[in-house]
Amino acid sequence: MPAQVLAPAPAVTPPRAGRGYWRRLLPALAVLACLTRVPSFTRPLWNPDEGYLAVQARILAHGGQLYETVVDRKPPLVPWLYEAAFAVTGSGSLTSVRVLAVLAQLLTAALLAALARRRWGDRAGRTAGVLYLLVSVGLNPEDAQAAGFEVFILPGTAAAMWCADRRRWTAAGVAVGCAVLAKQTGGAVLLPVLWLCVTSGAARTAAPRLAAGAALPVLGAALLTDPAGFLFWTVTGSTAYAAFSGSPLHALTRALGNAGLLAAACAGLLAAVARAPRAASADLWLWLAASAGAVLTGFHFFGHYYLQLLPPLALLATAALHTEPWARHRTAVLVSACACAVFLTWGLTAPRAELTHAQRVAEAAARRTGPRDPVLIWGMHPETYWLARRAPASRYLTAGLLTNYSGGRDGARVGERYAVDGAWPVFRREMTARAPALIVDDSRGKPYAPAHVPTLRRLLTDRYRVVGTVDGAVLYARVS
Repeated sequence: MPAQVLAPAPAVTPPRAGRGYWRRLLPALAVLACLTRVPSFTRPLWNPDEGYLAVQARILAHGGQLYETVVDRKPPLVPWLYEAAFAVTGSGSLTSVRVLAVLAQLLTAALLAALARRRWGDRAGRTAGVLYLLVSVGLNPEDAQAAGFEVFILPGTAAAMWCADRRRWTAAGVAVGCAVLAKQTGGAVLLPVLWLCVTSGAARTAAPRLAAGAALPVLGAALLTDPAGFLFWTVTGSTAYAAFSGSPLHALTRALGNAGLLAAACAGLLAAVARAPRAASADLWLWLAASAGAVLTGFHFFGHYYLQLLPPLALLATAALHTEPWARHRTAVLVSACACAVFLTWGLTAPRAELTHAQRVAEAAARRTGPRDPVLIWGMHPETYWLARRAPASRYLTAGLLTNYSGGRDGARVGERYAVDGAWPVFRREMTARAPALIVDDSRGKPYAPAHVPTLRRLLTDRYRVVGTVDGAVLYARVS
């Protein structure tokens, strides 16, 4: 089949009608984006990712350096966004970051609407934008309402497809690079973008521009941080995390559970997605397949990973609905709206057991230390530092970086020997140079408990004593 047959159809809306179209649609999408994110503003934070980012942003704001004085396996864009938001409003609340998340969702919806409108007309544009926002909350609220990495991937991936659809290859590459800088799996969108590049018939000249555009923001970020550290923490140092290990049953249960939640949220779309044309929407099917590959990465199947599936699902549903009777179109929107209402209700009434635990531990840590005292929280809740307003004594904000513990891992591959390469010598130096005034063992029987970590066990035995317990966490004060 000739390449030009697969290319998207030209715009069907007269240019003079464009301004009025967006004047009506953008306010409606903005209202819907705000409504779907209301639950995100109802609690201090939603999950440990938000806590990790908040602590990183505070350290950076006080002169810290990413991949040196604070480390993570993620690229720097989202920590920088948190830092910028805190610079404007202060670091005591995540409200400003939540506003950025609303804007990210609005931008994603608008880009999807623009892409659908160019291919299938005005009504299709409205459908794509509305359907995307309705299904955007279709996961556990801890995943859907958090201002986490995946939320900030989505505008970059949508922009990459928007630019590629218009044959703006350098801009498409830059958008891909920005998606990668939000999280490595944002690079999945490169597959459909490359497809559009090849089928455009201009790959010989377009591919170099696409590659240069993608490389530009990534290389810039590497130079602004530390090139060696950037490469290690975002690529070469994450092999143990990305490798499959742990409990297969636990991973499968999580995968099926989150897939079920997403299917319930997308109940109004799935039948239409199944009817979406294959050849005419080949790039969208590739986008969906590449996003599914991103969900599979590392076999962790956390709920927020599934957010990358939503933009291609919304567009594929729109691809089918735009040629079908109005009744099917209306049904898809109404079913999606009902599902959205259910998930919003869940978000407003969701229990907060882990947040309450972190708040109690943070209060105890704050009572037993001064504002300038470094603290070590040995656990998987870095938000405790942020809630306590205490500086971490180590660049490693969770025990996971020092033991390879993560969701789905069991004791078989958890321990010092599975830590990030070189982490324990650095940790020992930190404990000597800036000994924490308080160590909180928040392992609560997990495989990374001090009993299974010899270096930490010796540290606690030789230099600390138990001074209390809080909600299952054990507090150790330094012996003078």
